[in-house]
Amino acid sequence: MNRFQFSGGSNLTTVVKNLLIINVLFFVATFILEQKGVNLNQLLGVYYFDSPNFRYWQVLTYMFMHGGIGHIFFNMFALYMFGPILENIWGSQRFLYFYLITAIGAVVLQMGAQAIEMHILTGDFTRHAIEATQVIQDKVDTIYYSPVIGASGAIFGLLLAFGMLFPDAELYIFFIPIAVKAKYMVPVYIVLELFLGVAQFSGDSVAHFAHLGGALFGFIIIKIWNRGQSARLQ
Repeated sequence: MNRFQFSGGSNLTTVVKNLLIINVLFFVATFILEQKGVNLNQLLGVYYFDSPNFRYWQVLTYMFMHGGIGHIFFNMFALYMFGPILENIWGSQRFLYFYLITAIGAVVLQMGAQAIEMHILTGDFTRHAIEATQVIQDKVDTIYYSPVIGASGAIFGLLLAFGMLFPDAELYIFFIPIAVKAKYMVPVYIVLELFLGVAQFSGDSVAHFAHLGGALFGFIIIKIWNRGQSARLQ
C-alpha cells in the first residue's frame, strides 16, 4: 500500500475522537485535583512492578496521563494526524485493539529495561535490603518511585504502522523545512530513541524504551495481521 493522500484529522473517526476527549478530560482533571492535593499522575501513572506504588490498573490508566501542555499536545497532534487514516483502513475495533496493545507493550518493554538496569545495579530484579552507594541508591529510587505516563508508546505504534503502510509518504518534521519519506523518518526516529534510552543522559526523564515498546509491538501486530491476510488469500 503505497498510495497516500494526506488528509490529517479532517475526517475525525470515532475511536480517535473519543481518545482525544478522554485524554483531554484526564489532563484537565489532573490540574483541578492537584489544587485539592490529589496527584493523579502518581495514582494513575504506571510504576515498576516491584514498587510499593504499583497497581494493576496503572497498566491501562497511564496512557491517559500527561505531564504538561507540550507532552499532551504533541501526542494528541500525532493521534489527530495519523489516527483517522489508520482507523479508516483497519476499522474502529481493530484500531482500538492496536492502540491499547501497543500502549501495554510499551509498559512491558519499559519494565523489562528497568528490570535489566536493576539487575546491573543490585544483582537482582527486585529491591530487597541492598547496600549501595548513594549514586546507585538514587538510581534505584528513580526506578521505583518515578511513574511512567503518556500515550507516547501507542503513538509510536501508530507512527510505525503508518510508515509500514505508506513508506513513500512525505512527512514534515517540526523545525525541518524538508519533506522526509516515512520509510526513512520512522527508522531514524526509532534508532534515535534506542540511542537515547541506552545513553541515559543526565536530566533525561523520557521513557525511551516505552516508545520503543510501542513501536515493537506495533510491528509484531502488523506482521501477524499481514500473515493472516496472506493465508486467507491462498
